[in-house]
Amino acid sequence: MLLGATVIQWSAALVTGVFGVLSPSATSAWRFLLGAIVLLLLTRPNVARWSRREWTGALALGLSVAFMNQCFYQAIARIPLGGAVAIEFLGPFFVAALGKRSTRHFVFVALAGIGVIALARPGSGLNTLGVLFAAGSGLGWAAYVFASHRVGDVTSGFGGLAVSMSIAALVTLPLSLGSLNLLRQHPNTLARLLIVAIMSIVIGFGAELQGLRRVPPAIAAVLLATDPAVAFFIGWLLLGQHVHVFDYLGVSCVMLASIGVTRDTAVGAGELAQ
Repeated sequence: MLLGATVIQWSAALVTGVFGVLSPSATSAWRFLLGAIVLLLLTRPNVARWSRREWTGALALGLSVAFMNQCFYQAIARIPLGGAVAIEFLGPFFVAALGKRSTRHFVFVALAGIGVIALARPGSGLNTLGVLFAAGSGLGWAAYVFASHRVGDVTSGFGGLAVSMSIAALVTLPLSLGSLNLLRQHPNTLARLLIVAIMSIVIGFGAELQGLRRVPPAIAAVLLATDPAVAFFIGWLLLGQHVHVFDYLGVSCVMLASIGVTRDTAVGAGELAQ
């Protein structure tokens, strides 16, 4: 899962260079199309024997990841990568926090809110539209976590991921075909999109899916909480995006709140099992 987080955020940094040629929506669509083609060639899933549960899981994952990534690319085209991922992460965080309405959880929600205020301070590079897209991506991420876990349970290998990404590619296909002429004029952009697709769709999502199969959901949520920190580091290292002390404060608050909520959830589940 740590490998998946690193590769996905690394690919997000690389893809920002494409926005000068293609729109964020078209870029996201091409990523799905190229990634799905590579996955299908590698896995060749035998869907003729799939059950209704397998198809339902793949459909849910494909739709959620398509929505999540469309919003995310719109966000990082407007605001810094680290801030976008920190806001996006609030989607799965609030699902976990509000699932158990205790005083401690409301304190953790408040702590996450302080983190967002620190990230959204004046001069942070955030703007309203970028924040809204990042929040929309957070809703998609919350659905993605549940759908990924379901696909990991009902399918084996990477066949489920290949079908899910193919569904995402079909949903966003009109956005990719509309920019075909632009890619003909910029073949280097197509090469970069292929690299991004392999990094994010094949390696990144593939690693996360394998992690979700092997790691209990409580631990998985803690590992997902490292995504904002990884994004800030990648943004600083590859994009030269300045990291302020308030950014450190904001991302730390979000991560600590997530770990606190996850720990409470894990303890509660353990007590219930006993």
